Amino acid sequence: MLTRKKKDVAGGGQGAGVPSFPDEVLEHVLAFVRSHKDRSAVSLVCKDWYAAERWTRSHVFIGNCYSVSPEILVRRFPNIRSITLKGKPRFSDFNLVPANWGADIGSWLVVLAKAYPFLEELRLKRMAVTDESLDYLAQSFPNFRALSLVSCDGFSTDGLASIATHCRNLTELDIQENDILDLGGNWLSCFPENFTSLEALNFASLNSEVNFDALERLVSRCRSLKVLKANKCVTPEQLQRLLVKIPHLAELGTGSFFQEPTPRLTAELSNAFSNCKKLHTLSGLWDVTPLYIPALSLACANLTFLNLSYSVLQSAELAQLLAGCTQLRRLWVLDTVEDKGLEAVASSCPELEELRVFPADPFEPDLGGVTESGFVAVSSGCPKLSYVLYFCKRMTNAAVEKVAQNCPNFTHFRLCIMNPWEPDYLTNEPMDEGFGAVVKHCSKIQRLAVSGLLTDRTFEYIGRYAKNLETLSVAFAGSSDQGMQYVLQGCPKLRKLEIRDCPFGNAALLSGLERYESMRSLWMSACKVTINACKILARQMPRLNVEVIKEGESDEMQAEKVYVYRTVAGPRTDAPPFVLTL
Repeated sequence: MLTRKKKDVAGGGQGAGVPSFPDEVLEHVLAFVRSHKDRSAVSLVCKDWYAAERWTRSHVFIGNCYSVSPEILVRRFPNIRSITLKGKPRFSDFNLVPANWGADIGSWLVVLAKAYPFLEELRLKRMAVTDESLDYLAQSFPNFRALSLVSCDGFSTDGLASIATHCRNLTELDIQENDILDLGGNWLSCFPENFTSLEALNFASLNSEVNFDALERLVSRCRSLKVLKANKCVTPEQLQRLLVKIPHLAELGTGSFFQEPTPRLTAELSNAFSNCKKLHTLSGLWDVTPLYIPALSLACANLTFLNLSYSVLQSAELAQLLAGCTQLRRLWVLDTVEDKGLEAVASSCPELEELRVFPADPFEPDLGGVTESGFVAVSSGCPKLSYVLYFCKRMTNAAVEKVAQNCPNFTHFRLCIMNPWEPDYLTNEPMDEGFGAVVKHCSKIQRLAVSGLLTDRTFEYIGRYAKNLETLSVAFAGSSDQGMQYVLQGCPKLRKLEIRDCPFGNAALLSGLERYESMRSLWMSACKVTINACKILARQMPRLNVEVIKEGESDEMQAEKVYVYRTVAGPRTDAPPFVLTL
């Protein structure tokens, strides 16, 4: 049991109508509350519950590294063992945030090392991470177990070598979609020969050839390994050798299949896949050809997640692979599967809950891709769909309305019509009625991304019907300030609003004065907002950080990129010269 003073909050006591529990009982009960949202709600009940939640909290999620300082964190929660921390705005994924913007993990690690020497887990997304920071992390936390780096930048495989060398209790190393300097695969040989604790290893996004002998020895030693996601340099022959040693895998990311299969290799690979009885997630599959699909199909019986976002498959190949995927819940594909491939999804995957269709080449207008026909087909055959991300070049209002009617349980609906201001290609009308149908029929919508030719009517529909909306992403849409005002006034649960290349201006920005403190962040770029309006917002809402990113020789009066977020830490102390904090 955690030791602390009986009452560590002055004037502590139960609030009116709140049952009184002994501290030990309350702390024991709170240990079963995992959701950070639920724990935050618990802390607001009364001072005793606040204190108990403070002492029993072991994991913290911070959606914006500038919303709180590490010093405030360690004062608030003394026993944290796991931290999830996000840095740059999401639009940094589209190169809209300049390099060296900030979100460096270094200053956080210095504070965490002093307050939490027992820290076991760190999960970072869109943070700046250096090799020096990784080395400091590896040597500062003796019981460190799990590191996840997603969409981070600034480090190299030398930093990974430090983690492998010094983190003797490591169970998870997850490296995803990072801007990393890949100096070769020898970092894998830095794991000590007596190291056996690894349970999850993901290096799929690295490009260089790995030290396969070191990888094979590592896999052989780590008997509890459940997740292995290799990069595209691992050959089918090497993959087969690995699978023989770890048939108990739950998640597998294969290498590349460019190697021409021989009868012997095909037989050995088929046997290895057929022995993977516990496999529920399959990804990778670079350069896969039809000759390998019969072997891969043997691993599909229990799959719930199939990630083909790196596999340039045609419709017939996808249909062959999906024939055995009767339990599939999540599917990611490239648009090379075309509408016929999505028809195969509809007929083979009745339990599907999540579909993501990515463009194979978003800058090539002549590629076929998917259309409204495939979208409607999937919605008809997969009525349990609750999450969709769908990139296409054309769409109709009628199709979107049909999809919404077929799948009323959508919580995430992200339709990306890749040509800006693209109308309904059959009627030449704006796409207002299609997105209106989504928010009317799908009352559970939490995340929405809109695209195509849209007027303020779309945002009127969103404000009127999307009462559970938490995140809205808007690009090349709207007619006037009124569109943004509809959303800010009508969506009570809105937490993140991301806007680019829209006609929203000062009146739209200032219409959210009463909303921004209850939201996590607002991003506006290439809109019609001025520096003066941003100054007004900053002056009237001092608990918000209002930042303007100025690049090049732009109009001094215009605010090209505006990032607004709530914070208890005050203005940033590490803002580069191109970030103006108002």
